[in-house]
Amino acid sequence: MTTMETPFPGMDPYLEHPILWTSVHSGLINAIRGQIAPALRPRYVASVEERVLIDIPQTQRIPDIWIQKTNRQTRASSNSGTAVVDVDLENPLVMEIPSDPIREHYIEILDRYQDLKVVTVIEVLSPINKTPGPGRDEYLRKKLATLESSTHLVEIDLLRRGTRVVDFSTEQLEAISPFDYLVTVNRFQPGRTQYEIIPRQMRNRLPRFGIPLVPPDADIALDLQAAFEQVYEDGSYMLRIHYERPCSPAINDEDQRWANECWLTYQKSHPELFGDALGSP
Repeated sequence: MTTMETPFPGMDPYLEHPILWTSVHSGLINAIRGQIAPALRPRYVASVEERVLIDIPQTQRIPDIWIQKTNRQTRASSNSGTAVVDVDLENPLVMEIPSDPIREHYIEILDRYQDLKVVTVIEVLSPINKTPGPGRDEYLRKKLATLESSTHLVEIDLLRRGTRVVDFSTEQLEAISPFDYLVTVNRFQPGRTQYEIIPRQMRNRLPRFGIPLVPPDADIALDLQAAFEQVYEDGSYMLRIHYERPCSPAINDEDQRWANECWLTYQKSHPELFGDALGSP
């Protein structure tokens, strides 16, 4: 069955919202593993691993806090019984704070010929990795341990907000700008100072690039756009997102007009989902 395309030629900026990103992230990890697993056999296998983060402050968990206003009435006693009356009391705000630990998934490529040694780590970044605090600190600690080993490291950053996890200088970032998304590959070599960099802007297709293995084995190809489109279809995001509203995190006015046009074109292209509607259902 052919995978349904997304409304945009590359990344969908609406899916960067922290509330949506949790499911997008887990879906993308599984889609990437499913795509590369057949090409890895018989020597290698791809395993989804889990990193558990505890004691993460609420401010680092989700940048946008869900706030709900209450509408309460006060009951007062009277001779005829209890009645609902209007009393000048301020309505409080109700906030729900998650208490469960945060679980982050990533992919390890294991070498069956070397007792399942970790050959390559593939990370898809989350907001917590790009926000100052314990979550970012733990990610950078794990990254340093990888770079101090003989393991290749692939980092996929599909989030515009936050601080990049690669220590490029301002001049280096300006040299590859403008870009919205970034894929970096650090191959095992003395010093580990070289990064292969693939920048992408919002209006461009996500890249198809090589995942390194043990030399002299050739890289295996990862089509990131195809993986993302699989996630989009599996999650039915076209039926869940209010594309008629401004994007959050925000994009500039020109890109917002472009996104609106992409969405209208997408709706017209899929009458089986939207009929003849020109707006979001």
